[in-house]
Amino acid sequence: MPRIAGVDIPMDKPLRISLRYVYGLGPVNTMDILKEANIDPQKRAKELSEDEIARIGNIIDRNYIVEGSLRRQIQQNVARLKDIQSYRGFRHRRGLPVRGQRTRSNARTRKGPRKTVAGKKGVKELHG
Repeated sequence: MPRIAGVDIPMDKPLRISLRYVYGLGPVNTMDILKEANIDPQKRAKELSEDEIARIGNIIDRNYIVEGSLRRQIQQNVARLKDIQSYRGFRHRRGLPVRGQRTRSNARTRKGPRKTVAGKKGVKELHG
């Protein structure tokens, strides 16, 4: 199984799909990389030569931040927002949506499963 940027990519899928398994590479980036390396996007990972793997690896190392360093950078950015006590940092700290979405309904992904709060029992009044 070829390793590109420290990630094992699937053998049987076209390269334009396989390269997306690298954290930080999406559809546009993978096509740009393959165009620069002069490799057919439909070619399977198992058909690559050592030279082609090296070319792809070099292009990624030179032009893109991927995997561990990208995760670290994102973590540092969030930590900075928390440190400067910005609104976005506050939302991150609380585990709420950061980009202005509503929370009255939805937002379950960020807020987690519902925590039911017991409401007041209605006392029936007698009219008479």
